[in-house]
Amino acid sequence: MKFAFGVEYDGSNFVGWQRQTSGRTVQACMEKALSTVADESIRTYCAGRTDAGVHATGQVIHIDTTVKRTSRSWVLGANSNLPNDISVQWAREVDTEFHARFSAEGRTYRYIICNRMARPGLWKNKVSFVYKPLDAGLMLQAARCLVGYHDFTSFRASGCQSLHSMRKVNRIDIRRSGDLLTIVIEANAFLQHMVRNVVGTLLCVGDGRKPPEWVQQVLSARDRTVGGMTADACGLYLTGVDYPERFGLAKAMMSHSPWMLLDAEPP
Repeated sequence: MKFAFGVEYDGSNFVGWQRQTSGRTVQACMEKALSTVADESIRTYCAGRTDAGVHATGQVIHIDTTVKRTSRSWVLGANSNLPNDISVQWAREVDTEFHARFSAEGRTYRYIICNRMARPGLWKNKVSFVYKPLDAGLMLQAARCLVGYHDFTSFRASGCQSLHSMRKVNRIDIRRSGDLLTIVIEANAFLQHMVRNVVGTLLCVGDGRKPPEWVQQVLSARDRTVGGMTADACGLYLTGVDYPERFGLAKAMMSHSPWMLLDAEPP
């Protein structure tokens, strides 16, 4: 049997999703909890391997198992054995051909910035902080050149292991709600640090250091060293995964968290 799960977590105290030789990981916690529920060793596969400090409001994972459990039992059992910074939101039996990563047709990330003079207290480690005033309109204007199928070498980490840097960005939206500014990026797939490097580059436009057309120059250069700095991990959330309709999970991972209310605000 194969089951898919929707998972949310606070990445503040994890070294990332992927199991490592040292450090606390989301994958290790998930596998321990699900193995307890199944009473057998469970291995998990995820839609997107988030880095240290990055959050998710609906990571999608799948498992293969020989045991029979109801969806309710998987959810309640897993959450009873998970730490408080990870929560399973739903579980569903899926076709044996389903793969959380390779079946995905697109992913959505949201980056949240607290943009005001004073640093955040309540939102510590949940949002990035920029004290210089940011012009969301100019940032959106600059970001439009990134939509489409492009070579994103200028926005990939030096240690990125992807075989190529071509990606298709379907949408970039930038909106402000009071002191919070959000950047939403939808793409077929992402390179390591791609969203954070895009945000770091757009910040150079938002605070007036660079003109909007500079982002096109960064993209065309295919050189990571010409772009902005990598934005902090704490502002980044994996919020959505698209799957083919045949799996019955289309938009299953779209978040219903309070951050979604920010979409109602105009740029």
